[in-house]
Amino acid sequence: MPKNKILRYSLLALLVLGLAIGVKLVFFPAAKKPDYVTATAGLADIEQAVLASGTLQAFKQVSVGAQASGQIKSLKVALGDVVKKGQLVAEIDSLTQQNSLRNAQAALANVQAQLLFKQATQKQAELAFQRAQTLLAADAGSRADFEAADAALHTARADVSALQAQITQAQIAVNTAQLNLGYTQILAPMDGVVVALVALEGQTVNANQSTPTIIKLARLDTITVKAQISEADVVRVKPGQKVYFTILGAPEKRYTTTLRTVEPAPDSILTDTTTSSSTSTTTSATAIYYNGLLDVPNPDGQLRISMTAQVNILLDEAKQVLAIPSAALGERDKQGRTMVRVLGPDGLATPRAVKVGLNNNIHAQILEGLKAGDQVVVSEAAAGDSSTRMRRPPMGM
Repeated sequence: MPKNKILRYSLLALLVLGLAIGVKLVFFPAAKKPDYVTATAGLADIEQAVLASGTLQAFKQVSVGAQASGQIKSLKVALGDVVKKGQLVAEIDSLTQQNSLRNAQAALANVQAQLLFKQATQKQAELAFQRAQTLLAADAGSRADFEAADAALHTARADVSALQAQITQAQIAVNTAQLNLGYTQILAPMDGVVVALVALEGQTVNANQSTPTIIKLARLDTITVKAQISEADVVRVKPGQKVYFTILGAPEKRYTTTLRTVEPAPDSILTDTTTSSSTSTTTSATAIYYNGLLDVPNPDGQLRISMTAQVNILLDEAKQVLAIPSAALGERDKQGRTMVRVLGPDGLATPRAVKVGLNNNIHAQILEGLKAGDQVVVSEAAAGDSSTRMRRPPMGM
């Protein structure tokens, strides 16, 4: 065969082979190995907690009011002052109460003087009765005179008893007037800090209709956090559980304490104005929250009334345990073990059964089946998707 024909057939064969390879690459590409989003099993702290939003309150707060009416003569404290129990905090003009006390004392003195007169009369009636009795026994006096002396004695004794009762009433009136006079001196009922000045010096207060508040006093050495716990979570919490919270102004600082109590009824029951009926049922779409109370020392005064707190009530926790992301967990088998996919040296994922401990839906504790450094598959995507071609850092980093 001529050489030119051989060359022509060879070129034609190469052209056909090239076309075949091109068609295969374009229309029949090879299956691409998937890219995995993985995480490294490592040591980490895991906690399972109930989250709640709370408000800071004073451990104890009282409204110091006035039980006497009148003008505030002087205010002895300023906002933020630290006061002691029994300290004078305000003074009300006491002229009216002083006059009432003087009147009560004068009325008492008057009744006491009347008693002295009646006691003298009683003494005279006793002597007259004794003479009439002696004369009647000696047949020297009439029975009429004796009976008149006896009646006069009983009358005198009754007058003395009546005046003694009046003296008791007058003494009570004096005591009441003294008490009312004492109400013009407003004293602190406890140690605390003045957190509000409700009334000002020179203001007139009226205690006849209601008790007017002069100042508000609070104990701030200890702060109480009122945490709102949803009805779905309240069944899982109980007094004595460990709690920590943070405030918005210092989110990096944790305040640790324990749950003191959970109130048995929500706040909504205090404002419930609905009328119950045996023939109708009222439903509400409002979420129900129960108040959990926890106390924390506040020696530096950094915690203030009405601050917002992010509260975590710990149900369970594990320190420095082998953990992986919860998203890496698969189905559970009949033995209670959970399947995960572990990335091998060849870049392929193989299933493996593991035993899971604490799981807070973010991280899961691995009790058996993995070791630190194993790469577990969290998700996968086709190669070429740059948004998923990544690996998560090891746990605990």
